[in-house]
Amino acid sequence: MLFAGIDVGSLTAEAVVVNSTGIVAGQSMSVLPNPVDSAREVLGRLLRQQGIALKQIEYTISTGYGREQVQLEGMAQSNVSEISCHGMGAYAQLPRVRTVIDIGGQDAKVIKLDEAGELADFVMNDKCAAGTGHFLEIMSRALGVTLEQLGPLSLGSRTPIEMSNRCSIYVETEVIHYLQRGASKVDLAAGINRSMAERVVALVRRVKPKREVMLTGGVAKNVAVRAELERMLQVKMVRPQIDPQLIGAYGAAVLASRIGDAQ
Repeated sequence: MLFAGIDVGSLTAEAVVVNSTGIVAGQSMSVLPNPVDSAREVLGRLLRQQGIALKQIEYTISTGYGREQVQLEGMAQSNVSEISCHGMGAYAQLPRVRTVIDIGGQDAKVIKLDEAGELADFVMNDKCAAGTGHFLEIMSRALGVTLEQLGPLSLGSRTPIEMSNRCSIYVETEVIHYLQRGASKVDLAAGINRSMAERVVALVRRVKPKREVMLTGGVAKNVAVRAELERMLQVKMVRPQIDPQLIGAYGAAVLASRIGDAQ
């Protein structure tokens, strides 16, 4: 039997299909204006690529910002919060994980799990974009590089430029000011990634993290932010066996399989 999870966030949408032995396939894309359209498209792409008919999916759970609308449109039988889905996804990947740091496009969450993989505690960032993927998106545009280039670019820096502001708008102005003065893009990229990590670490310390620690979400692909987090937290974070951006949808699919098996 096949089970699906659909995660519609603010910037990207993901779908994952699992069976009794594990993950079958995953798919990710940039969101469309309507979350239901995003869910339909990302799941449709996955099914077409794998030659799977929609009727073969026994049970589907939606998660993310658009989860309720996706369920109301009949694309999922139930919806679950992204906190629970990211926790389950990380635990299903590696049962010894006790802390999940999930950094998405519009928010950052730190999730603590107990020995059974159940939610023990969590914290989220405030409404400010600093400390989220949107912050990195704004700063990469200011630097004139792609989001994918921002992490590798900064690895060559020996003197990261410290950002004195916390607000994304002011940091963007600060970056432009440094560029006008001829500052190195490499050192600016390093300063931006360090600034991002500092905001996330402040959040992590509020829940007294336990090992093992897993980083998930789109920002987990930024090698410089990952390295800064490991240095500041003095912990080597474990990596999922799948794309870290798929963890929320994967957790939803795992929960769907448990419900489906029980019926």
